[in-house]
Amino acid sequence: MNEKIALSAVVPESLDGARFDQIAANLFSEYSRGRLQQWIKEGCLLVNNRQLRSKDKLTAGDELKLETELIVSDDSNWQAEPVQLNIVYEDDHILVLNKPAGTVVHPAAGNRSGTLMNGLLHYCPVLQNLPRAGIVHRLDKDTTGLMVVAKSLQAHHRLVRQLQKREVSRQYEAVVLGVLTAGGVVDEPLGRHPVMRKKRAVIKSGKDSVTHYRVLERFRAHTHVQCQLETGRTHQIRVHMSHIRHPLVGDQVYGGRLNIPGGCSPALSDMLRQFKRQALHAARLGFIHPITGEEVSWEAPLPDDMQELIATLKADVS
Repeated sequence: MNEKIALSAVVPESLDGARFDQIAANLFSEYSRGRLQQWIKEGCLLVNNRQLRSKDKLTAGDELKLETELIVSDDSNWQAEPVQLNIVYEDDHILVLNKPAGTVVHPAAGNRSGTLMNGLLHYCPVLQNLPRAGIVHRLDKDTTGLMVVAKSLQAHHRLVRQLQKREVSRQYEAVVLGVLTAGGVVDEPLGRHPVMRKKRAVIKSGKDSVTHYRVLERFRAHTHVQCQLETGRTHQIRVHMSHIRHPLVGDQVYGGRLNIPGGCSPALSDMLRQFKRQALHAARLGFIHPITGEEVSWEAPLPDDMQELIATLKADVS
């Protein structure tokens, strides 16, 4: 069903003489400025029951009224399908889930069904009213772990704003090739690879990208690390760790050739040959609840395959 919106507000003295769209963005901050401008243009957002332009100046005491309805998307790629979801928390405004390896987040060419979005639309049909079915950030297909999904437009807008302001805490755990002596920071811009367009690379013209990492445990030829995202670029951890010559175990895109340490146990050799996904897990997620304003956080244990990988690495050391 569609979501009906009916709101009103009065222009305060502090905004006297400001533009209509600026005042609307201030008074109805849970919605994006672009969406408010569209509602102004469509006549859904009125001033003293009159339709005005976004650039018109308002005065203190003017009354804004918003009455509209969010229309269900008819995007053919967004079909509801029963997909198993591991939901770790849910309320009226947000949903937090633990994504398994092998699950694509959004429908796209070659993956039009069986995605996380398809499953979310089946589980919670009201998500059809939201941009990207409420998904505000993504994980790669073979990365596991925590994601938050907005269930209302207000929650969606506020979560996106927190992500833009870098106020969402996202900690990952990974197993990388080589022995790191200490933690550090990778501050290198990322953009599309100049030749292989589906890949990302460190390039001067890229977007600023910062990854903090610290050592959790060292093994004979590998390291278990924790990575904290300051920015959230596509493939960021995978590219940054590869850039400092410590690619993730199992990374089929940025890991280079399979590296089997000399003299390792047969069990570890078999494990490394069989581990066909990047050893990366979104272990911790924290943010300010978009409606209650409370600090909230969750943790998800390492998936079985990464636990088995680490256990095999430990056994190889002893």
